[in-house]
Amino acid sequence: MKLEAAIRYFNPTSQVINDSPRDTSPNTFTRADIATALGMAEAKASFGISAYLGKHDVSHQDRIRAIKQLAQYAKQQAPKHVGKAAGKRMAQCMAILAKFAYAEYGGSAASTYLCSCCAGSGFIDDQTDNKNRAKTSLNSPCNNPPRNPLACYIDNREKEKRLCKSCDGKGTVSNRCRCNGTGKVLDRKETKIHGYLVIKICKRCAGRGYKRVPASMAYAAISILLPKLTQSTWSRNWKPFYESLILQCKIEENKAKAVFKQITG
Repeated sequence: MKLEAAIRYFNPTSQVINDSPRDTSPNTFTRADIATALGMAEAKASFGISAYLGKHDVSHQDRIRAIKQLAQYAKQQAPKHVGKAAGKRMAQCMAILAKFAYAEYGGSAASTYLCSCCAGSGFIDDQTDNKNRAKTSLNSPCNNPPRNPLACYIDNREKEKRLCKSCDGKGTVSNRCRCNGTGKVLDRKETKIHGYLVIKICKRCAGRGYKRVPASMAYAAISILLPKLTQSTWSRNWKPFYESLILQCKIEENKAKAVFKQITG
C-alpha cells in the first residue's frame, strides 16, 4: 500500500447509499491497520513520516516535529564556513533555515500564507487621513463635545479601516500561480497561428502550479541575526546548504514511502 492512499483515512467520509455491498475481503485495511502501519513506519522513518503528514496538513504537531528534526539535522551537517559565520547564533540560524526549507518543500497550489500588507487582519488603517480628520473634528464645534479630546480621533480611526486589496479581506494569500495551479497556460501566439488550442508550460511557476519560497527571504531573515553576512557569502556558502535541506526533506519522504509500502506489503 502506498503512503498517499493512507492520507484519505484522516479525512471524514460521507455515507454512500447504494446497492453495492461493502468490500469484506480479509486483505482490506481498516483504520486500525493504517494507524498501526504508520506507527511502525514512524519508528523506522520518523523524519519522513512527520514531514509527509505535516506537508498534507494532517497534523500540525507533525509539521512542528519535522521542522525541529530538520533543524537538528542542519546543525549536524552544517558546512564549516556556515558554522563559523553563524558563531553563537548557530541554533537560531539553523532553525530559520529549517523553517524556510520546510515551507519550500511543503508548498503547493492549495497552500496559503499570511498577507504581508495587512498582517493577517484583512483591513488596512489609513493613518494620514485619520490624523487630518482628527484635527478637523477637534477644531470644529460639536453639539456634544466628548470628555476625552482624543475620542474623535479614536472614532475616526475605527471608521477609516478599509478592506485589504491584496487578500480581499481574507488575511491570507493563496500560493497558487496565475495558471490556477495547473502549471499550464494557453499559448495565444501558437493558437492564433494553428487555429486550435495550444497549451504550454507556465513560465511563472515552471510547471509547478505554485510560487516558490525565494531563497532571498531566508537570507533576509538570517541577515537580521548576522548583519555582516554579505550576499556573496550567502550565495557561495549558505544557499547551497539551504537547498540541500529542501532536498533532504524529499529524500526522507521517499524513505518513509518505501518503509510504509514494505510494512503494508
